[in-house]
Order: sequence, then structure tokens, then C-alpha cells
Amino acid sequence: MLKLLRRTRVRTRVSAGILTVIVAVTGVYWFGIRDASASTTAPEVTSQAVAASLTTLEQSVAASGTVTPTVQEDVSFASGGTVTAVAVAAGQTVTAGQTLATIDTLNLNADLLAAKATLASAAAKLSDAQDDDDGTDASAAQIAASSAQVDVAQAEVDTATEAMAGSTLTAPVAGLLTEVNLTVGEAVTGSASSSGTGSGAGAGATAGATTTATTTSSAQFVIVGTDSWQLDLTVDDADVALIAVADQVEITLDGAEAPIFGTVAEIGLISTSTGGVAGFPVAVAVTGAPAGLYDGVSADAVIVYERRVDVLTVPSGAVRTVDGESTVTQAGTGDDAADITTVVTVGDTVDQMTEILTGLVEGDEVLVTVVTASTQQEGTEQDSTQERGTGEFPSDFPAGGMPGGMVPGAPSNG
Repeated sequence: MLKLLRRTRVRTRVSAGILTVIVAVTGVYWFGIRDASASTTAPEVTSQAVAASLTTLEQSVAASGTVTPTVQEDVSFASGGTVTAVAVAAGQTVTAGQTLATIDTLNLNADLLAAKATLASAAAKLSDAQDDDDGTDASAAQIAASSAQVDVAQAEVDTATEAMAGSTLTAPVAGLLTEVNLTVGEAVTGSASSSGTGSGAGAGATAGATTTATTTSSAQFVIVGTDSWQLDLTVDDADVALIAVADQVEITLDGAEAPIFGTVAEIGLISTSTGGVAGFPVAVAVTGAPAGLYDGVSADAVIVYERRVDVLTVPSGAVRTVDGESTVTQAGTGDDAADITTVVTVGDTVDQMTEILTGLVEGDEVLVTVVTASTQQEGTEQDSTQERGTGEFPSDFPAGGMPGGMVPGAPSNG
């Protein structure tokens, strides 16, 4: 029994010794070998010279919305009757004045003839009253009454004439016919009206059709213009004060690569609230009729409210501001010359570029500090570039020049 107890204790000590060795070997690997495989060298600080240059600075506001046609007409018969012909089909392009459909004229013609007969009778009574005028007040009153009856009869003739003309429904504007909700033999009451949206609403409306400013209608025909478009945006209340009518807009359609352009046409005065943020409606008139536009397509817009050309700028990382004084560093001349600190007056800062008002001229070179740290991991060296200051450029930035694409290149309003 004593031997067995001693043997057990020996095994316990041996096991503890093995565990100690394992822990020691693990520590050596973790803190020694692993550290040797992943070590970071001291960061390398370099300076690069970048020339001050003239560029274009833009201030802009971003928003998104949907494209709608400027012209959208809902057209229906204003006269009642039975449809005798439908001359067009959905998907067809129509011109202004083109016939869309006709209704029978039997009742309309009867109404017109009756109105004309009433007018002739009223005119005859007026003529008799004028012939019988004896200068008394009674004669004068009879003439006035007969004259009023003539006016009423003439108005009825005019109404019947318009209704007769309305038996042929024509397109008030040119465009794409998106809906045809009418068939031959169908009876129409003439109670519906045509409605238009956009600047083309009501233009060229024909007799027998009325135009109202509505956005919903059970119209018999719907015509959408395809040569004039607008983009409906919502701009936050914090930004809407910055923009104005005629500001240029760069538009990127959903799924498109190349932008199209437009101008601000209207800024609404009544705001709406979304998530506690007030926004104002802004209508943008699209320039021309670019391909790929259709009703309801989503688009992102950049409204340029300020654009200045030939502005002297340097990278923002080259500018240091302390206690309200801004400076840049320029390389000294000669082999042993110290760097020169130059006081400058700065203006706007846009997209990592800062405007220089005084202190530099075009071509003056300023220094931008770049910090590069090298990390070695299992025999592989990796560079990690860190830049000092805001907006400084990486170590591979070409000396003596400005980066391409720093400032948007949309065409100017002029």
C-alpha cells in the first residue's frame, strides 16, 4: 500500500512537470517566435512637394427623387353620345390636333338646330319690338327684354356649336399615348374632363375638352410627352436656402453611368416632414431629352449653388491653422536650407482642397507630410500609410501636381 501511494505521487509530480514544460514552450512561441514573425518597424515620415494650382471649386447640395414627364394630359369627351370610332391605340405616338375618337352627332345636331331656331325667334321678337317703339317706357322695356332673350339664345347656340365640335376628340398635345380606355359603341355622358400636369397642361386644348389641374383621373385617353422631363426632389430645410432657381443640376439616373444635366425650375414654399426633418419640394427641368428617361425612374441629383473657376488651391493637409493663423511649409533652397513657414490667408475648403487667397501664387510648392509604417508578418512586409493632418495625401502621390478628379467636372451654367 505504501509503495502504491509513492508511485502515485511520483506520477503526479511528473504530470505537473510536463504541464509546466508545455506552458513554457507556449509562452516562448507566443511572446518570442510569434512576435518575431509579426513586428512593426518605426514609422517613416516623409514630405512631398505639391504645387499650388488653379482649379474649379464647387459648392453643392445632394438630393434624390424621381423623373416625371413635364407634359401629361388626361383627355376625355366633354360631350355626351355613343362612341362611333376610336382612331388610336395605347403605345402610339400622337401629334397635337390628331383625332383620337368620335361620337355620334344625332342628338348634338338636334340640339344645335333647336338652339338656332330659338335664336331666330328671339331675334324676330326683338325686331318687332323695335318697329313698334313709340317712345314710351313700356316700349323701351319690351325692347330690353327681347334683346336679353336674343343674348340667351345666342349663348345656347354657342354651347351647342362647341358640343358639336366636341364630337371629335383630338389630342391637345403631342406625346406617347399610354392609356386608351374607350371602345366603339360605348356611351359617354360627357361628365368627365381632361386634366393636365406640367407646363404643357392645357396647351392646344380642343373644343369639347376641358382642362383642370388634377393628378388623378379616370381618363379615356392619357398622353405623356416624351421630349420634356422634370426631376422632382425633396431638399432638407438646412440646404434649401442655399439653392436658387436656374442653379445647375447634375443628375445620375438609377443604373446609368453617365450623368445628365438640368436646372432648378421651381422651389416649393410648403414643406413636408419625414422622420422629424423638414423638406421642401424642388422641381428640376431636365436639359434636352436624353435617352433612358421614363416616368418614375429614380435619380440622384447634385445641385451646384456655387461654382468658381481659376481658384488657387493646395491640398488641405498642407495647411496648418493655430490660433487663427494659417501657414504652409515650403522647402528651403540649397542643400542645407531649412524649410520655410509661409503665412497664408485661406478661403473655402472643398473635397480636400483649400483655397489660398494670399501668401502663394500658382506654381509655388508646399510640403505635405506623410507617415508610412512597415509591418512584417511571417516574412511578408506590408506598408501602412498614415497621413498627418486632415486631407493629406498618401506617399505615392505624384510630386508637383494636383490629383485628377479632385473637383467635379460638370459644365458651368454659362
